[in-house]
Amino acid sequence: MKKLMMKKGSTCMACLECVRACSEAFYKEFDPDKACIQIVEKKSVRPMACPQCGKCAEACEAGAITQNAKGVYMVNKKLCTGCGKCVEACPKHLISLIPYDAKYVVACSSKDKGPVTMKACEVGCIGCGLCARNCPSQAVEVKDFHAAIDQEKCTGCGACAEKCPKKCILPRT
Repeated sequence: MKKLMMKKGSTCMACLECVRACSEAFYKEFDPDKACIQIVEKKSVRPMACPQCGKCAEACEAGAITQNAKGVYMVNKKLCTGCGKCVEACPKHLISLIPYDAKYVVACSSKDKGPVTMKACEVGCIGCGLCARNCPSQAVEVKDFHAAIDQEKCTGCGACAEKCPKKCILPRT
């Protein structure tokens, strides 16, 4: 298993290309929630890679998380029950439960206020609420300066993504 290393002195632009490459390499589709890399914001924006520690697999009672030949832990959606134990077990807090049939996802996990997020991240959710105000099915809620999509209500019309000024709401392909 190769380790993720950022070149010394380089700055993460939060372009999501590392997330895209990881997702497409292992799942053959771009889905930020499946990638082993997430963009996080602490003192600065940076990629956070899954350490492949296996704690998620140990916590999974259904046996849905297994390690492939390359050493990458992957989720078998046919076995996953959505219990959330993997989310609790992840020491880096990189796992989130998003339904497999979700139409749109929020690519940003920052809950900082807009000005703080804008300084650190080009595609971070600034909590402006345009997505929520323009969603005809009222599936989007902004809480703690972060957009969240209620997948039960989402019709997949794309109005939220279209109106998002930071383009952090993405179609799930």
